[in-house]
Amino acid sequence: MIAWAIQSLLVIGTAWIVLRSRRLFGKHPLDNIPGPAGGSFLAGHFDKLWDQSEQGWGYHKRIAAKYGCITKIRGPFGAKALFVYDPKSLHHIIIKDQHIYEETPGFLLGNNLIFGPGLLATLGEQHRKQRKMLNPVFSVAHMRDMIPTFYDVTHKLRDAFMAKVSKGPQEIDVSRWMSRAALELIGQSGLGYTFDSLTDNAQENNYSRNIKRFNDLVTCLNFARHYILPLVHDIGTPWLRRWAIEVVPWKNLKELRKVVDVMHRTAVDVIESKRKVLKDADPEATSKKIGRGKDIISTLLKANVAASEGDRISEEELVGQVSTLTFAAMDTTSNALSHTFHLLSQHPDVQDRLREEIRDAHQRCGTERLGYDALVSLPYLDAICRETLRLHPPIPTVIREPREDVVLPLSKPVHGHNGSKVTEVLVPKGTIIFLSLLSSNRNPDIWGPDSFEWKPERWMNRLPDSVSEAKIPGVYSHLMTFLGGGRACIGFNFSQLEMKVVLCALLDKFKFSLVKGKEIEWKMTGIVTPAVVGESGQQLPLVVSVAD
Repeated sequence: MIAWAIQSLLVIGTAWIVLRSRRLFGKHPLDNIPGPAGGSFLAGHFDKLWDQSEQGWGYHKRIAAKYGCITKIRGPFGAKALFVYDPKSLHHIIIKDQHIYEETPGFLLGNNLIFGPGLLATLGEQHRKQRKMLNPVFSVAHMRDMIPTFYDVTHKLRDAFMAKVSKGPQEIDVSRWMSRAALELIGQSGLGYTFDSLTDNAQENNYSRNIKRFNDLVTCLNFARHYILPLVHDIGTPWLRRWAIEVVPWKNLKELRKVVDVMHRTAVDVIESKRKVLKDADPEATSKKIGRGKDIISTLLKANVAASEGDRISEEELVGQVSTLTFAAMDTTSNALSHTFHLLSQHPDVQDRLREEIRDAHQRCGTERLGYDALVSLPYLDAICRETLRLHPPIPTVIREPREDVVLPLSKPVHGHNGSKVTEVLVPKGTIIFLSLLSSNRNPDIWGPDSFEWKPERWMNRLPDSVSEAKIPGVYSHLMTFLGGGRACIGFNFSQLEMKVVLCALLDKFKFSLVKGKEIEWKMTGIVTPAVVGESGQQLPLVVSVAD
């Protein structure tokens, strides 16, 4: 049976490679678009675009500077692909023609296998129905209700830091603590479930221990996900495919399967526990539970029961939302927070100014727990969050693939190889398109010559006219960080609120500074992560001390 499966894969793979590569020998609609030379037959330029080292960041910057807002790159097996950050093109891809430019099959299939049929794995009417059900629980009104839970968690984090530094400055892995805090925040406010007591000697939760490995495992399997999974995902029965994972000597794949099993079991446990709580007819007892009965999943379960049969989502979809929301809210926000603390450590004057703003707000309000309106109205805090998310989006690149031949317009013409000015591009069906959120956020034509510098002050003044005139289609502050259109990040308000509550809680009490002799690099994995140069594993060591 194993020999038959391998032989079948080879036949299918060979046929697929021939079909994908045959355009090498004829004229292609993208041939006139400039782009870098080289690239291997197997990986094209994709290995450079996904390079986790500092060279990856440099490659993105170089091709954006040299070729402009649209670049032809080489994909695996000689396929033509595009690297795009032209604002008009982005508008067509993620808003106007979003029904044509969909997530790639590998992305959707992979997310369905990993998370279940949640927001990251569905298309069309199913996706719209899920968003309709979830939109109210991510509204500003609902965010206000979550504020007490946010403070409950962040003050535990603050107390843990105080216990560590009360006798003097200590080196602390801030990345580890931000991950723990982010998981507990989405756990309590999102799921009504606790993962972590946030104490220094607490035993690590099984879910937390496994989810930490997820990002690296998925990054290692990126190529297989996009180019092998679509060929094999429906071969045989689910039992047979799971058996194949067991017998194939592929360590990362086996490890990912174990992580996915833990995620699924946890999601099922969360749903079952919430249903038991919701059966309690006593509102006072419910309000004392984790999440106070206002967590996202409790609200979603109640809304699903009240919905009409046509609007209701299935049990499988509910479980999928738990896994999807937990993952999406954990690594992205925790690493955005880690990046903010790293930047504040590099700019102590900015850190001091922000601390002063936070303390003034506490004094004015007479409380350490700022209300929603007071929190979101702190101008310098808001500027720092926006500038960090502009310059350092946690997800620098996303991929789309047109389901039919389509014309993609450009806002700024490029010079073709034949000397002509190219104002639009015919993009063949199935072309891989890299949407560079990073390059859009750093575009000097839009943000000015200092676009590669971290300057929170730019948000304290009127932004250049070029920013509003560009009509960036992002859902947040002229940025592509949270995407836009029907697949925009549904939890961007949640993420913003989380960042601000954590920053207020910690900067009021602590000072953060760099560790001498430890250089930090940011790896371009699927979600950007910090590491110490020359050492393995995700970490961000900073010196933490009690602030004056």
